[in-house]
Amino acid sequence: MIMNMFNKGNIIRAAVAFLVLLILVQLVPYGRNHANPPGTQEPKWDSPRTREIFMRVCKNCHSNETEWPWYSNIAPSSWLVQYDVNEGRSEFNISEWGRAKNKGDEAAQEVREGDMPPWYYLPLHPEARLSKAERDEFVRGLVQSFGEKEEGKTAENNK
Repeated sequence: MIMNMFNKGNIIRAAVAFLVLLILVQLVPYGRNHANPPGTQEPKWDSPRTREIFMRVCKNCHSNETEWPWYSNIAPSSWLVQYDVNEGRSEFNISEWGRAKNKGDEAAQEVREGDMPPWYYLPLHPEARLSKAERDEFVRGLVQSFGEKEEGKTAENNK
């Protein structure tokens, strides 16, 4: 019975069904809003080097200067990219510095613990990989630029 499931006809039918599904998901209107709204204000960086590392590693999700890759136009990967950019900008956006909710004081901890950049971002963005020395330098720069969240408190620098 198992051998019958893998005969040539079933494999072709499955491949055609997969292709039809892939074409149909392109009709879902989510994941194509590739707007980069104008920035209002950038934070005061501790050094040009911190900004340089940030722009190389973090800007695609945490600024209004996203470079939309080719796969951001093809569902379902476009859905993940759009979600990550929307979520990243809502939590921490250097292009809208000074807004009420901007969690810059959490950035150093996220990088230090390896939560940022996310593991699934790195294979298609090798430029975002940080050496140990770069990571340490970047964390120090983030703390100097944005402060660091204390347990139960937020730093004043994130406003």
